[in-house]
Amino acid sequence: MPPPHESTLGLLAELDSRAERTVRVGVLLPWANVAVEEELPRLGLVHTVFHYARLVPASRTTAVDASFWYGLREASTTAMDSLRHVPLDAVVLACTSAGFTGGPPLPWETITAFDALLGALASFNATRVVLATPYPDAVTRSEVDALRAGGVAVRAHTSLGLDDGFADVRPADVRTLLYRLPPDTLRAADAVVLSCTGWHTLSCVQALEEELGRPVVSSNLAIALHAARLSAGVST
Repeated sequence: MPPPHESTLGLLAELDSRAERTVRVGVLLPWANVAVEEELPRLGLVHTVFHYARLVPASRTTAVDASFWYGLREASTTAMDSLRHVPLDAVVLACTSAGFTGGPPLPWETITAFDALLGALASFNATRVVLATPYPDAVTRSEVDALRAGGVAVRAHTSLGLDDGFADVRPADVRTLLYRLPPDTLRAADAVVLSCTGWHTLSCVQALEEELGRPVVSSNLAIALHAARLSAGVST
């Protein structure tokens, strides 16, 4: 594995080993998302406890569109009520695209997975990235704009063009998608971003980091890094 400053997994392990306390993180989860609950426990964070509450949009849809994103945001208040007796240190809406598509305000101090992505990239001083997503191209382009607004230049981007069924994407498909990008562009990036909490990317991150020699930041790893920084007393 690359050194910690070049590896998301390495930085995560380092922060967890330096933890000053155990933190509790509320995770507001889109109702059809299964990847978050599968991937976060596999990271082995000793000093983080994740507490989940599912969000059901009023439209009862699962495809990414305005009714879905806005519905998740509107459902967040009720979900927070279900966690009211848990002493939380942070709350994350575990939907990346809901963080850059607008909509109703979120409960106070709730961040989105997109916010966590920006924080993770700042941990590596990564200002030039390549972006891969499962989203429709228009949504991916919106994320490119949002990253740029956050001070991160997107050198290249690629997407699968899906609006649903993200959990069915195989890790091999993620790798194939990423390697569609020109090799020189991959080598010039400070980091690789695999955006979306709903697809399974964890099993290919380590190999990609070793091959590329730079951090690979997925949405779920970004959520974990946010929690690990809190437990280690590092500013988020």
